Amino acid sequence: MRYYLDTEFNGFGGELMSLALVPEDPTLPCFYRVVEWRAPLDAWVKQHVVPFLGEAPVPRARAALDLSFFLAETSGPIAIVADWPTDFEHLLALLITGPGQMVPSPDFDMEYRRLAGFNTASASRLPHNALADAEALRDYCEALGA
Repeated sequence: MRYYLDTEFNGFGGELMSLALVPEDPTLPCFYRVVEWRAPLDAWVKQHVVPFLGEAPVPRARAALDLSFFLAETSGPIAIVADWPTDFEHLLALLITGPGQMVPSPDFDMEYRRLAGFNTASASRLPHNALADAEALRDYCEALGA
């Protein structure tokens, strides 16, 4: 199964705010969680991201467990595709729950795609919403056969 990943975070180097994984097959369920954040909001994020999150934030530990359960439901090899390195940082960090501890996770491959000509903000039905942006990435990549 190939999933397409997008995240929203609180400015450069900021904490995770939302994460989405959408499957290559648009008829299958997606994963989307808004994660509680602690730091004051970056002004740009407050204006361009927060109004479009679409869900109430959940505690980080809850989001990690939900992600674990979602991935466990996948049969066969898993590949996760993203077009920005920070998306992988946030995905991997969400799996970690404490020093030397992480939620259960199946093995997966990460595929980094720097896509010339693709702009998430213009391709997404709701720019700066991780779910809509991941869907736009999926649609673009699947149309290319990439």
